[in-house]
Amino acid sequence: MRKYLILLAGCPCTGKTYLVNKLQQQFKDSFVITPDEAKVLYADSVGFNSKAEKQALEHKVWHFYYGVLQLYMDAGKRIIISEYPFSDKQKKRLSELAQKYHYQVITIRLIADFDVLWQRRYQRDRSPERHLSHIMQHYHYGDKLEDRSLADDLVTKSQFYQICQTRQYDEFALGQLIEVDVTHFNQVDYSGLLAKLKQIIKQ
Repeated sequence: MRKYLILLAGCPCTGKTYLVNKLQQQFKDSFVITPDEAKVLYADSVGFNSKAEKQALEHKVWHFYYGVLQLYMDAGKRIIISEYPFSDKQKKRLSELAQKYHYQVITIRLIADFDVLWQRRYQRDRSPERHLSHIMQHYHYGDKLEDRSLADDLVTKSQFYQICQTRQYDEFALGQLIEVDVTHFNQVDYSGLLAKLKQIIKQ
């Protein structure tokens, strides 16, 4: 039985979470694991009191993420899906795990015009649906902030640009690469993408 690790890569706000849901509907036997889920888990269970503590917690997040991913692979799950703005920081470890457990890697890299991404990021960070820990330098379970524009860990447009460029989110690739332009969500051929994936995974 062939096994697959599908990585949804690209800058923040390219619609990776939306695509994960589409993939889960297509591949009923798939398992999903994302670093952001682990970030929220640790933020709610441990919390942090400063930017430095928040960054330190990320080390635990990645240890947890790779640990669960390895458990899924060791159990032989046929399709594992993960989404994140992956960069070269994660490439070596992901490649090692895929080789060790004989997984074929497929990277779906989502790209878009930067100004469009910034508008999406600006709105997302100020949405009440955004987990508060993502936009604060101090957070513990139960914290609330009605006016999200007052959050103390929001990024500026120039910071967002620098992050995307420095980490080269739009250049990440591991295994077979499929690139999709998501500048305009209503013009994305998600059905065609899913059909292409279905053909690859049938092989």
